[in-house]
Amino acid sequence: MNEFTMNFTKDEKKARAEYPRPQFVREEWLNLNGEWEFEFDYGKSGIDRKLFEGGEFSRKIQVPFCPESSLSGIGCKDFMNMVWYRRNVSLTPEAGKRILLHFQGVDYHAIVWINGQKAGEHKGGYTPFTIDLTDYIAAGDNTITLCAEDDVRSGEQARGKQCEQYYSFGCDYTRTTGIWQTVWLEYVPESYLDRFKFYPNASAGLLNLQCDIKGAAEGLMVKAEAYFQGEFMGKTESLVKSNETELSLSLLEKYLWMPGEPNLYDLKISLWKEKTKVDEVTSYFGLRDIYYDKEGVRINGRKIFQRLVLDQGFYPEGIYTAPSDEALKQDILLSMEMGFNGARLHEKVFEPRFLYWADHLGYLVWGEYGNWGLDITKRSALTVFLPEWIEAVKRDFNSTALVGWCPFNETWDQNFTRQEDSVLRIVYEVTKAIDGTRPVIDTSGNFHVVTDIFDIHDYEQEEELFAEKFKAMGEGGETYVTFPERQSYNDQAYFVSEYGGIWWSEADSEGWGYGKRPGSREEFLNRYRSLTTTLLRNKRISGFCYTQLYDVEQEVNGLYTYTREAKFDPALIREINVQKAAIEE
Repeated sequence: MNEFTMNFTKDEKKARAEYPRPQFVREEWLNLNGEWEFEFDYGKSGIDRKLFEGGEFSRKIQVPFCPESSLSGIGCKDFMNMVWYRRNVSLTPEAGKRILLHFQGVDYHAIVWINGQKAGEHKGGYTPFTIDLTDYIAAGDNTITLCAEDDVRSGEQARGKQCEQYYSFGCDYTRTTGIWQTVWLEYVPESYLDRFKFYPNASAGLLNLQCDIKGAAEGLMVKAEAYFQGEFMGKTESLVKSNETELSLSLLEKYLWMPGEPNLYDLKISLWKEKTKVDEVTSYFGLRDIYYDKEGVRINGRKIFQRLVLDQGFYPEGIYTAPSDEALKQDILLSMEMGFNGARLHEKVFEPRFLYWADHLGYLVWGEYGNWGLDITKRSALTVFLPEWIEAVKRDFNSTALVGWCPFNETWDQNFTRQEDSVLRIVYEVTKAIDGTRPVIDTSGNFHVVTDIFDIHDYEQEEELFAEKFKAMGEGGETYVTFPERQSYNDQAYFVSEYGGIWWSEADSEGWGYGKRPGSREEFLNRYRSLTTTLLRNKRISGFCYTQLYDVEQEVNGLYTYTREAKFDPALIREINVQKAAIEE
């Protein structure tokens, strides 16, 4: 068997050139973003025609942008049931190394060939997958070919907010097909660090780690060192006895991570064989404990009112893909400027770089999934949903800013058939089994089956009617429950996870939002103040999520436009949002 490493010559300017996996970083890697060959395959005949063996592709595309986007250089908005990608990469041999090819996100069913040989496949548009190239490559030029099949109208795949109709409609928008996140290569030793899970203990001032190792584990040692702002904070080591090893790292000084106070420790994890270091990964973590009860979520013992905003993760030129790393950071800063302390990452699994910035800016997030499009009236939906959801939970487990999971959103009846409650229950239980440290909302809004936090959606625009719905519960009376014939409140924390949606656009009279459009800017601000203050002043409500941060295409109920221009002075919105909540008194 031949083994190789990459030639790291940078021969072209890369789009999205930053490291794509910021909590698991190796120094040497090769970004494969940039120009790839591209071909449409409307008849899905490319496999029969053996396009993976060669032949001309008629177009070029800029990876990692989807072909629907202008940044891809193609901009095709039609349905694309199958597309093909191809590029060559030069590899140079080095003994004792394995080469891994990473796709951070391909929508939806991807098949990969290396030099005409099938090397692997993956189903799911939101999570990364890895192909070990070592057995397929030769010295010199090697050809990577990828085919992506995508059918948002099938009912058998999750699409999120990608529209099933030709034109964007309602709260569904332009589709994403094929590669939409970074493609990259790295080399690793025969035995290497594959994954780790962090279990911070803020009270005790320590970090418990679980490290997974690929390859032969006998005779290996794992070492971990922590630093805070360059100062040494502690180290630990453990002899590897199996491919899963646990360590505990006591910290010399405690610096807690809180919303708006993003204290983070740097971490080095290395793998040793005798006195030789064979692998090393750098990372970071925050000391952050999460606890939840009837009153809400506590972080490091402090009760936190969640002032969240709905973030859909769409971009005018990149669709699902941010045009730059700075754009990811900027969306968080725009939100914080208006007084929000976090976001629901809505109907999509956001890329790891967004979570990186949330961690580093002290911005709370809820991890979601783009479940819309998947028919969950049948138990068979689990075979589609669970594999990718498990990948998403594992991928983002170590994020400090991520304070909860919400696998489903508004699981409405389909074709006069109710949701299959066992689907929600099983997904909830699996999520808790993987991550027992965070709360899980089974389905946001409706219809709850088993949930740690009871949330509702209410887009009532009449201020008095909105306030009346919550009045009794605020005075110690009956809890307001939407769809009481389908779901019940069981003394959990209460979260209004969608409200508002007030539409405002001076330039677009054809767009839409919820309810009657305000007649003036003053009327908008008065309505926003009234709805938001109602929630803040209710001692039974632990958080809100306003719809939404920015417009998306025809939906013009954002506080910013689609191009991220503020519709109102951010200071006016901030003054409303940062009022002290009743649970904070």
